[in-house]
Amino acid sequence: MAGGSGTRLWPASTSSFPKQFLPASDKMSFFSLALERALNISEKVIVIAGSFHIPHVVSDASKFSVSDKKRITVIEEPLAKNTAPAIACALAYTFFSGQKSNMIVLTSDHIIKPVNKFKSDAKLALSAVSDNRLVVFGIKPFRPETGYGYIEIKNNKKNIFNVAAFHEKPDSQTAKNYLKKGNYFWNSGMFAFNIDFMIEQYKSLSSNVYQYFENLKKPGKSDYQTSKNIKILNSWKGLKTAYNKSEKISFDYAIAEKCKNVKMIRASFDWLDIGNWEEYIKITQNKNSRVFYSDNEKCFVDSDIPVAIAGVDDLIVVIRNGKNGKPPCALITKNGQTHKVRDIVEKMKISGFDELL
Repeated sequence: MAGGSGTRLWPASTSSFPKQFLPASDKMSFFSLALERALNISEKVIVIAGSFHIPHVVSDASKFSVSDKKRITVIEEPLAKNTAPAIACALAYTFFSGQKSNMIVLTSDHIIKPVNKFKSDAKLALSAVSDNRLVVFGIKPFRPETGYGYIEIKNNKKNIFNVAAFHEKPDSQTAKNYLKKGNYFWNSGMFAFNIDFMIEQYKSLSSNVYQYFENLKKPGKSDYQTSKNIKILNSWKGLKTAYNKSEKISFDYAIAEKCKNVKMIRASFDWLDIGNWEEYIKITQNKNSRVFYSDNEKCFVDSDIPVAIAGVDDLIVVIRNGKNGKPPCALITKNGQTHKVRDIVEKMKISGFDELL
């Protein structure tokens, strides 16, 4: 899944160039790393992305080998309707392709390493889906985090835990209680399931989503185009109608929280959701030769234009010059306060400044 707008990393992350396409290493974006993981565990990879994001998807995917590119299909979402319709779209496409096996749903904006541990956990998850189960990947919390949903477990068998309940993002005290109890895990947003089983779950638990995708016809050759040797399904007849009619809802709400047989794999890999500028700073190399410092400590600047910064400490400065089609804008915040960026973005929306986002 390669949608979303990543507002917590504004103004570098916007609706047209969201977080997943930002650099996550010297050579690869968050999306590129996620695509690499997907290619490591599956013969076929489906990328679901909005029309504004397709050029970035193609640009990143085109850097892979010829054989890898042949395994990738990009489906262009006509509307952003959250994760339940996106997964329903992938299910319908896979069903029409005649591949009635298993599926793993992956996010595209997280840091996951090492890859070998991720592959091992993915293999374990796929081994657990055969008995009509939904399998989720849980992350052992190491702090009382209020920004993530939680998975409550009750017992386990060979590192596969029974899920007692899903819980929404908690307040601070509840998060502290979850951490103390020890049987609560962060919900990574990644899932595994058998395709036939999940289609039945959609029909029984969220028919107001899947019924519209169920009525789609198998895509024809003319529904695809190719860009940089990447196959893109961008003219699937009826897809826009399906998205228009489908409820806007997350997979968690529509399916996971209602499903009767849910298991959790405790992730053995390291997982980071880079959810603010402080966290992003830890993984990025600030090598901008046009940023000039004098008498500063613990300042970080990410800018498209030359910047001089003097005599201040603990500041984060992010500037975009407007060449990406958006108006020029700047973020100046004290280190440790960037969680408030989301509030600023909401105020921009309320005030009618959507063009900045």
